[in-house]
Amino acid sequence: MAEMTEITDFAASQLDVYARLSEVQLRRYREPECGIFIAESPKVITRALDAGYTADSFLAEQGKLAGETGEVLARCPEIPVYTAPKEMLTELTGFSLTRGLLCAMNRRRLPTVEQICAGARRIVVLEHVVNPTNVGAIFRSAAALHMDAVLLTPDCSDPLYRRAARVSMGTVFQIPWTYLDDETMQTDKRRPEAPHGQKQWQEVLRDFGFKTAAMALCEDTVCIDDPRLAQEEKLAIVLGTEGDGLAPQTIADCDYTVKIPMSHGVDSLNVAAASAVAFWELGKQQSRS
Repeated sequence: MAEMTEITDFAASQLDVYARLSEVQLRRYREPECGIFIAESPKVITRALDAGYTADSFLAEQGKLAGETGEVLARCPEIPVYTAPKEMLTELTGFSLTRGLLCAMNRRRLPTVEQICAGARRIVVLEHVVNPTNVGAIFRSAAALHMDAVLLTPDCSDPLYRRAARVSMGTVFQIPWTYLDDETMQTDKRRPEAPHGQKQWQEVLRDFGFKTAAMALCEDTVCIDDPRLAQEEKLAIVLGTEGDGLAPQTIADCDYTVKIPMSHGVDSLNVAAASAVAFWELGKQQSRS
């Protein structure tokens, strides 16, 4: 049975990770190790545990220690559990806990781009998508609509941020992902004379056989249902930041520029909504193979 400790002192150091550390500080927690993140709700925590992530501690609402929460805690009998009434937890964390449970979890070392691309046929590339809600929604759509993996530029919001993971319903733990940075783009450390970290990410993906499709509102575009896109054996679907979309150079460097036809004078979709349309249309061949 997990050890239960009722919160009586808001200043207790064990609560820092839940109440006083920023997302950036959590990522740097215990450096040079991989840091921690906060998972919210029994469903999200369960999916993280199923994916092999380990718990460091729990923060639970008194009165909600049975049911789904009890099942989660039973899986981690050696992990400390801090409890308090709902009102106290809201005051401590600054928000109302979804289904009354938070978990501080240990990060894992990210895979390389080569590992992500191995065996994949449809992948997602996010460029400077900074809203955690959008990142979480994109991951949920990617997992549901036949994408094999997600790659993010370093300036994207972290998929393990509490809100991103919650909005994704834990699918950030179900679909492979990594960052397009110097470390993860080292595809073969036995060949230091040609490190992939010195290339543009489009070149790296081409080395793995992918064509790149930039989702953008430009004059020189192909429609999302263009047969050439469906016929590509490997395709990377590239989505850009909220508001401005993809950088002009990114669009120029991609193999295709793709648009979603719209009606009623609507000129664009939110990036999360656009991702769902794109993944469904461009992932249909995946679901049939």
